[in-house]
Amino acid sequence: MNQYSEAERLAAQLRALKERSGLSYDALAQRAGISRSSLHRYCAASSVPQDYGVLHRIATACGATSAELRELHRLWALADAERERRAPQEEPGEEAAPAAAVSAGADQEPATVSRTLPTQGPASAPGNQEPTPKRGQLPANRRAIALTAVAAVTVLGTVGWAMSLTSGPAEKAEKSDSRTLFSSVCSPVVSMGQHDECVREVQTLLDRHGADIDVDGDFGPQTLRRVTAFQVITGLPPNGVVTTATKTALYESKARMDTWSPEEARRRIREVFAEAPDDAVAIADCQSFLDPLHILPNTNGSRNWGLFQISDTRLRELGGTPRKALDPEWNIQAAERLWSRDRDFHDWPHCERALRTKASPSPSSAPPTASEKN
Repeated sequence: MNQYSEAERLAAQLRALKERSGLSYDALAQRAGISRSSLHRYCAASSVPQDYGVLHRIATACGATSAELRELHRLWALADAERERRAPQEEPGEEAAPAAAVSAGADQEPATVSRTLPTQGPASAPGNQEPTPKRGQLPANRRAIALTAVAAVTVLGTVGWAMSLTSGPAEKAEKSDSRTLFSSVCSPVVSMGQHDECVREVQTLLDRHGADIDVDGDFGPQTLRRVTAFQVITGLPPNGVVTTATKTALYESKARMDTWSPEEARRRIREVFAEAPDDAVAIADCQSFLDPLHILPNTNGSRNWGLFQISDTRLRELGGTPRKALDPEWNIQAAERLWSRDRDFHDWPHCERALRTKASPSPSSAPPTASEKN
């Protein structure tokens, strides 16, 4: 039986999706853009991908529903957290010392004894002979060792008692961690699809950091975006999953998520895009609803960031980072650079088509014909 129970649950879900799709390993791997061996490892629970986007592509190729994608994300989050917890325990070298001791065998024991017992002179030297102790009485040298040991224990005990007086309250406070996310009520991972008090606590903490978020206990797309943005701002891996590191940051980080309001974003966009202010605002509204912290995942594992939803590819071209892309000023200036190349919005084809449709005259607004004038 596989020792990674969460990985096995994830693998079972993948196998079920694959079987339902009727695709072979080769066909499914080709559609998902991965190797056949990688797909087989994921389905056999012998490996857990570090990026959820890989699993998203596999599930999408199998025709997974939205509910199945959310469940797959939850299972991946648990399996990924389990992998991280077990990784330090599996590092080589931790048992090097015991192994060396075993391989040394009996040759090590005399050396240990010789360092512990006092050195004795030759047995044949008369001056070195100890007087024969009375029954029940230790030899003189052993009595000295025993007295020394008793004294050492007494001193160490006193020191330990003194230290306990100062460190006791701190240790008790640490053991009685009252933070909800670290209590037994919450699982090690809080992720997409959950609906409980643990999600509500995450949302409450995000709200305290300045995030614009509904505190309803439902870990949906909005919470996923806000968690991911918080991770970017605090320098954590932006996976949208609340594990130990994110929980700690939520309680202890001083990072703020306050950002521009839609009105502030709209005003600044019009200033920067002086030659096409209305179209630029419409594009940003179409892309992010004028939310500077908007993050949208793509089916290929990449993401779009900020007001103008600048893609990972464009970020690399512009020398940006996700952290920069969530800065509304940087995002607007970067979008203007993209627009100024050809002075159009071809980088946002979906929203550009909407603009063109909007700009096209409708039959009712078309200029009247000669017959109509008459």
